[in-house]
Amino acid sequence: MTNIAVTGATGYIGGRLVPQLLKAGHRVRVLTRRAESLRDVPWRDEVEVLEGDLSDASAARRLCDDVDVVYFLVHSMSGGRDFADLDKRCAESVATAAAEAAVGGIVYLSGLHPDEELSPHLRSRVEVGEILESSRVPTLTLQAGLVIGSGSASFEMVRHLTDVLPVMPSPRWVLNRVQPIAVRDVLHYLSRAADVEWEESRRYDIGGPDVHTYADLMKLYARAAGLREPTVLPVPVLTPWLAAQWVNLVTPIPRSLAVPLVQSLQHDCVVQDRSIDDLLPPPDAGLTDYPTAVDLALEKISADRVETTWAGSHPLDAPSEPLPSDPDWAGRTVLTDERRVRSSASPEAVFAVIESIGGDRGYFALSRAWRARGLADKLVGGVGLGRGRRSRRQLQLGDAVDWWRVERLDRGERLRLRAEMKVPGQAWLEFLVEPDGEGSVCTQRAVFFPSGLGGRIYWLALTPFHAVIFRKMAARLALEAEAGPARH
Repeated sequence: MTNIAVTGATGYIGGRLVPQLLKAGHRVRVLTRRAESLRDVPWRDEVEVLEGDLSDASAARRLCDDVDVVYFLVHSMSGGRDFADLDKRCAESVATAAAEAAVGGIVYLSGLHPDEELSPHLRSRVEVGEILESSRVPTLTLQAGLVIGSGSASFEMVRHLTDVLPVMPSPRWVLNRVQPIAVRDVLHYLSRAADVEWEESRRYDIGGPDVHTYADLMKLYARAAGLREPTVLPVPVLTPWLAAQWVNLVTPIPRSLAVPLVQSLQHDCVVQDRSIDDLLPPPDAGLTDYPTAVDLALEKISADRVETTWAGSHPLDAPSEPLPSDPDWAGRTVLTDERRVRSSASPEAVFAVIESIGGDRGYFALSRAWRARGLADKLVGGVGLGRGRRSRRQLQLGDAVDWWRVERLDRGERLRLRAEMKVPGQAWLEFLVEPDGEGSVCTQRAVFFPSGLGGRIYWLALTPFHAVIFRKMAARLALEAEAGPARH
């Protein structure tokens, strides 16, 4: 049994790796800036959870104390100017703590890249690896390209571009060669790394069995999804910046993530050698080819069994604390729209409808108005409504729901969603369900903390629309609960 510390446990890869490490019999410790964010994950009671910031030396020391292997799985992946500095500080903190604690090894998941000038985000990934290697702790760096799996950013970008655009004007990089890897194979290499020993720092490329162009990926996806293959038209004048704006508008990927993703596709990114096989042999059944990886991802989405998504990850540069809620309203300007509606349905039935909000289900009323607001958010660089949900039926604390984040979840009683769209202030949408005789009463409340005069003008301009949207939304919610499970 190995003592393992995992950073990035709230992320797309980390959230899937932890249960595999536990299944293999390892003891696992994770670090998160807010322990509450892991409250609803299935493996919460099987791990040791530390609360702290990875860039803080004391937190890193607590994480590395008495462990054999540290997994470094974090990356800010932000469009902000300071992302590289944040990544560097986190890497330096872990490198120093691991060396002081005499950790046996560090496993780092980096990006597959060519030996030439790199985009800022790929360059940051390489720099993080160099910092970890300089710690004198043997560091195993696994360099992966596009990770294909249900909920991965790369897969969602391919999926939505193909679903939406039958004819696709595309930049020249769609003809670049890439070597995607199924998320199950990434997890194979990562989880098996805990069982082997390496005496010095090494870097290994990992990738799937085949090389494709990005245009091929979209065509192969179309076949797997039963769609007509898109016509891809390379457009030389479509710069990486313009392409990122296009991706932002057409897919759920926000501009802050679209920019680094598109920048990383400017060159061929293929496996240079398979020396990883000498240390970690591939799965017994072989590596998963791209069409099979797509089939598996679509199958999980259809069956509503998506464990983690890129949208559910908590970036390093995101606020570590929840935004102020009821107890902190004193002395602040608070603008609200509150609706109370009674229903003959039980509180459980009403809450089941509430918990299904967003995603393909929508917001119960005036769907076109919601979509228009989502498009407006996309145009100014926000996340829009396209992020959807991890699960169609059940939420977890910290889940993304379109442009919301689940901030509070008392199942059967209260759901509070915090807005992550671009607004001049801070916004929430909250539902409270209480028993009322043989039925229930639902309180629906939109809350807005305006920022300056612009925030007040914004709320005032939307007040007529809120009066219609929120009234119909509350009424429809009650009706759907009374209609029973067949309707939702």
